[in-house]
Amino acid sequence: MKCMKKKISSWHIGISAEAFVAAQLARFGIDVSVQYGPNQPEYDLIATHGDQMLKISVKGSQDGGWGLTQGYIKNGDYHKAIELWLAAHGEKTVFCLVQFKGTEENEMPRIYLARPSEIAEELHKARNGAGETVLREYHEWTSRSVAAGTTDSIPKEWKLTKERIEYFMNNYTI
Repeated sequence: MKCMKKKISSWHIGISAEAFVAAQLARFGIDVSVQYGPNQPEYDLIATHGDQMLKISVKGSQDGGWGLTQGYIKNGDYHKAIELWLAAHGEKTVFCLVQFKGTEENEMPRIYLARPSEIAEELHKARNGAGETVLREYHEWTSRSVAAGTTDSIPKEWKLTKERIEYFMNNYTI
């Protein structure tokens, strides 16, 4: 077998991200149903525990960020794009953000769980309040940016833990 390249296709990242999320939720005692194939609705996984059901959209990344709102941007209005993205997602759908950057093939990626409104809030604050289309796990802005000298990072409390998923199962299920 030839040596594999470090950077893999976005399709492989997406499949891997869903698999890691499903596995981690199962380790927490959550039942998971995975959707595969084209034309999926707004979510990739259904997580259930008893009568509780949570819709989860999984986004994988290997470059440190998740491009979320660029399809909504017009005339450079980042904040309007963020609001349009937010309006396109149901209040009961949550996001699992999976980051492979800086991990070896035999290591777990970092996984975060957030509501669309939490993500929108971070995107509005990004680039020193200028807004952004990409949610970044951690980024220090250089002198060439409108956000020079500032840092964007994912809130630590978004880390996928048993307590965080239990909170979501108790408060955001359908």
